[in-house]
Amino acid sequence: MKLTFIGAAHEVTGSCTLIEACGKNILVDCGLEQGKDTYVNCEIPVSPEDIDAVLLTHAHIDHSGKIPALVAAGYKNPIYSTEATRRLCDIMLRDSAHIQESEAEWRNRKAKRAGGEDVTPIYTIQDAEDSMKLFRACYYNEDYPVFDDISIRFLDAGHLLGSSSILVTIRENEETRKILFSGDVGNIDRPLIKDPQKPEEADFVIIESTYGDRLHGEREDYVTQLTEIIQRTLDRGGNVVIPSFAIGRTQILLYLIRIIKEQNLVQGHDNFPVYVDSPLAVEATEIYSAPLTEFFDEETLDLLERGIDPIKFPNLHLSVTTDESKQINFDREPKVILSASGMCEAGRIRHHLKHNLWREDSTIVFVGYQVEGTLGRKIIDGAESVRLFNEEIAVHAEVKEIADISGHADRDMLLDWLGNIQQPPRKVFVNHGGDTVCDSFAASVQETLGLDAVAPYSGDAYDLLAEEFTEKAAIVKAVSKKREAKERVSAVYNALVAAGQRLLKVIEHNKGGANKDLEKFTDRINSLCDKYDR
Repeated sequence: MKLTFIGAAHEVTGSCTLIEACGKNILVDCGLEQGKDTYVNCEIPVSPEDIDAVLLTHAHIDHSGKIPALVAAGYKNPIYSTEATRRLCDIMLRDSAHIQESEAEWRNRKAKRAGGEDVTPIYTIQDAEDSMKLFRACYYNEDYPVFDDISIRFLDAGHLLGSSSILVTIRENEETRKILFSGDVGNIDRPLIKDPQKPEEADFVIIESTYGDRLHGEREDYVTQLTEIIQRTLDRGGNVVIPSFAIGRTQILLYLIRIIKEQNLVQGHDNFPVYVDSPLAVEATEIYSAPLTEFFDEETLDLLERGIDPIKFPNLHLSVTTDESKQINFDREPKVILSASGMCEAGRIRHHLKHNLWREDSTIVFVGYQVEGTLGRKIIDGAESVRLFNEEIAVHAEVKEIADISGHADRDMLLDWLGNIQQPPRKVFVNHGGDTVCDSFAASVQETLGLDAVAPYSGDAYDLLAEEFTEKAAIVKAVSKKREAKERVSAVYNALVAAGQRLLKVIEHNKGGANKDLEKFTDRINSLCDKYDR
């Protein structure tokens, strides 16, 4: 009975953990890495066709984004998730595949002009569609026996529509172990969805730590914060541009803007236009309007019972086509623009930033975590200019952050969630956090709750019966492509210097040789120098 940590180990994205028990291989999450890598992740130690099940905590790409690649490589078994996660993955994985294909096509055009090699997308839209055929929807708080002596239970994680913590119960060699995967634990008192469900039992816990080293602080009312930003910006004649995750965050913002409009809180700009410019966000918004009653909080259910759509309102424009997107920036009327991606790494938001970052009258509002190395993080950290579409764009717009709207629990919320387990867990594994954050939160768990906690690295393996690490991986720092290229050039140059030094030794060795041979040797050296002395 063994855990192997693969992704999101001392990193925030790329969640992936392997359970080996009862002769079965079970993968919990299979996410893409986003932003700058800190460490090189190990490969999944078993082949895709030998994986017997995938358990998916939620639809975000850093948890689900490599599933189509797994399927393309031969995985054919069930993928267990909630119904809401299944529906959201249906659009998110297709969208991710479209991005993979488009980027590969662009790189191949570039490579063809340069005489380079073709690039193959990580996976295709067909791979994403094939993946969806494997999903099996589960309800919260029900036990599902997926194999002999292995059952699973989904708990509401309160992070995203359908998000889950997953309790895996395994009986092997007459020993029973309960392993709890937190997934992403949600913030509290957020619109639309319920607060995180607190677990009551677990022998081992794998817990995220995105905000494990900080507190959200005293929360100013979301509506008040957003109203003030919109009022101030529209008064200046500018646009409010919100890089927003297409699923989850966009719908919460629409919920808040509906309240602002309903109560006429923005003065002098009656019925101001709001644009959702993301085909993915538009599809997700329709799912959030569907009757998925199991996943909504009481306030949202009350609105739906009264026939009120909680996230739609007058003068809301859902932009799907490229032409619709372009028209937004041609229209000079002050407006609110919500566009993906939330970290500004791809998608239409980059066009809106190009058109608004340099404008002193506009405001860029960040409403979610920005991974180190992403464009969003650079802007928040005070970059004076950023590069977009091979053009340097000055940052003159007002930059604001509504941190409390984060979908992640902070340090104390995580500790409270973990501390609710009745019988103290045997060990807590901390993942899904920044390099130093994982370690600091593990220390907080030990100091505050008195639990044995550790932050594993990618490749570390732990025996759940012997209760010890059986493998400790070599820690390999990731190298940026620019640095990698620079180091490669340096290595080649160093080899050239070494060759030159060897040449001097050969010359010294030939001292006293025949004049005819020395003249021929000299001619060859001079010929080589003439060739490269440019």
